[in-house]
Amino acid sequence: MQKNYFFLLILLLITACGSIRKYNERQNICIPPEKLKEDVDFTYAKIKEMHPGLYMYISKDELDRKFDSVKNTINTPLTPLQFYFKLQPVISDIREGHLSLRIPSKRITKREIKDLENKKGMFSRFEYYIKDDRLFIIGNKDSIEKIKPGIEILTIDKTPVSYYIKKYRRLISTDGFNTTFKPYFLKDLFFNYYVAEKGYQNNATIETVFNGEKKTYRLTRESKSEDDLKKEKENKKRTEDKKINDYVAFSDSYNRNFKFLDQDSTIAYIKVKSFSGDYSAKFYKNTFEQIKKAGAAYLILDVRNNYGGSLEEIHKLYSYLSPEPYVLIKPSQVNSATTPLKTNYFRKSNALQYTFKTLTYPAFFFAQTFSTYKKDGKFYYKIKADKPSKPDKNAFNGRIFVLINGSSFSASSILTAKLKNDKRAVLVGEETGGANDGTVAGFYSYQVLPNSKIDLPIGLVLVQPDISFTQTQKGVVPDIPIKETMDDIIHNRDPQLEWIMSDIKNEKAKAEKYLMK
Repeated sequence: MQKNYFFLLILLLITACGSIRKYNERQNICIPPEKLKEDVDFTYAKIKEMHPGLYMYISKDELDRKFDSVKNTINTPLTPLQFYFKLQPVISDIREGHLSLRIPSKRITKREIKDLENKKGMFSRFEYYIKDDRLFIIGNKDSIEKIKPGIEILTIDKTPVSYYIKKYRRLISTDGFNTTFKPYFLKDLFFNYYVAEKGYQNNATIETVFNGEKKTYRLTRESKSEDDLKKEKENKKRTEDKKINDYVAFSDSYNRNFKFLDQDSTIAYIKVKSFSGDYSAKFYKNTFEQIKKAGAAYLILDVRNNYGGSLEEIHKLYSYLSPEPYVLIKPSQVNSATTPLKTNYFRKSNALQYTFKTLTYPAFFFAQTFSTYKKDGKFYYKIKADKPSKPDKNAFNGRIFVLINGSSFSASSILTAKLKNDKRAVLVGEETGGANDGTVAGFYSYQVLPNSKIDLPIGLVLVQPDISFTQTQKGVVPDIPIKETMDDIIHNRDPQLEWIMSDIKNEKAKAEKYLMK
């Protein structure tokens, strides 16, 4: 029996390596124009079949014209990557932030992954800021080459950074006509796009400028020391605290943080970087028990730089933010009764997983089938969050402030749109990156373009907060608009949080003055 398992393991490894090699070879092959045009038609047909909000921000006639136009520009053979740079801008014109082709890039073997794990990042060790067509380094915690925060990168290996920014910006999908999302998302994804084009490199030359002085640096991918590897191993250990606060080893930080901002515990502060869902129920239970016990009068919820995540988590969180019964989202629309069955149940399954999933498929089939219903000629998918819900016994009754910015996206926008509509919080910061009136996500159908083999995940569920829609086709607008500058970030200033603390201080002073009368 052990020999059979060993043989199966070797067979899977050989198959995986062969698959990676074939995939990488395919990335260098130019595909004939007629085959690429078939992929364009396939893409549009699948999006029309599955996407429940396709024409929210663009008319059918205009989108038809854009797909026809891109086909007319394909007159020569292209590699999958070249084709991606042609087709993705059309997808981004749909203006639905969750809808995007996956950029085709070289895959690496387990051995190559292991080699990279033993080396430090080259570009990923810096923090960045994008303004217009310019890229700045704003964080250098390892003091690499003693590069100062605020320095601008002019070129990478002699190619102007502005060229890449203009090229990559066209690839980013936004929700509607939002203007705040792209700079945040682009600075986070810039080097993902770059590496997809150039591959993993061990060195690069950057030309920079700081206070008018130009300087060139040679960046290298350094090997990790024994201390580095030992620390990483320690960080990967999952303690109870790490689970509840959702520790992320890569960034050596927590997705969730809670603390009081004053000595008498009247101001509670919760920072959520991602609604991952993991152990979130326990985190909020513990947190709001402490807030209630302390008798805090103010709560600051910080969802800046939170790209979203679990709908279940924000549903749970809202039960602590609303003292009254509530409905978080409206009934969620899908395109047909069979839409939930298009989620690629067998996707990325090895032989053993495929066998197991085959046995459990009947249960999946019936669960998904009975989760849809038809009303007024439209199909909907049953989600717990669209039902009336009761507040938690430890629901917060005081004054709530929410910090938002252009990278508050998806679930973050649904939560903040609901809080604003219900007049439950004061929103401070800048317009969210996610739409005020909802988005298309939920779960996905993972399509593969037949000739270029590019992945196309398509969101299947229209998720909208239970609010009176603004019809602005933009993000959630703050009550108190305050923009954070690059200089603020470099010098660890937080004008948005400072405004809230000042407002609370003034309110406390007025209350004390009233009591003294």
